[in-house]
Amino acid sequence: MLKRLLVITTISLITITSYGQDTKKEGEDIKTKMDVFASKTGSLIKFIDTNLPKLKTSYGSSETRIRKISSGAGNGYFYQIVKKGQYSNTTASIEYSDLIEVLKAIKALKAEVNNDIAANPDYMENKFVTDDGFQTGYFVDKGKATWYIKLEKYGSDNTLFIDDAETIDAAFTAAKNKIDELRTSK
Repeated sequence: MLKRLLVITTISLITITSYGQDTKKEGEDIKTKMDVFASKTGSLIKFIDTNLPKLKTSYGSSETRIRKISSGAGNGYFYQIVKKGQYSNTTASIEYSDLIEVLKAIKALKAEVNNDIAANPDYMENKFVTDDGFQTGYFVDKGKATWYIKLEKYGSDNTLFIDDAETIDAAFTAAKNKIDELRTSK
């Protein structure tokens, strides 16, 4: 009887332990492109910021910059938008290839906005989302389109409302042009 109880207890412990390890693997953090590039161990990492004009929002403005990260033999370029909060800041870091895709998406969104307004929905949202969770787009409510940028995938107070698509397009185009300039002036 005691031997049976010991075998059942041992099997139960092994099952519980192995199940706990599997759960841990599933819960690993997903890293952004910025995290992956900036966290290379065993090499020197240098950050160089180039400030850009502030991004005008419906309720103020946000700081923008290009961050060049040099790590080992490679360089990465990120367009950063910083929303200052009362207790902390929220920052989006958009990698160069994602910036190109965002510019294409803004062009497509601008082409669709008037049709979406004309459809007069109760509510409609049309947006583009990068792999890192950065979002830009608009929502239509009561016959009016409101453009926005969501800086991070998770958290609160991370959305910027923009008066029109041209403001977003101009800021992102200026960022792309600055990165192109920085890449050629090595």
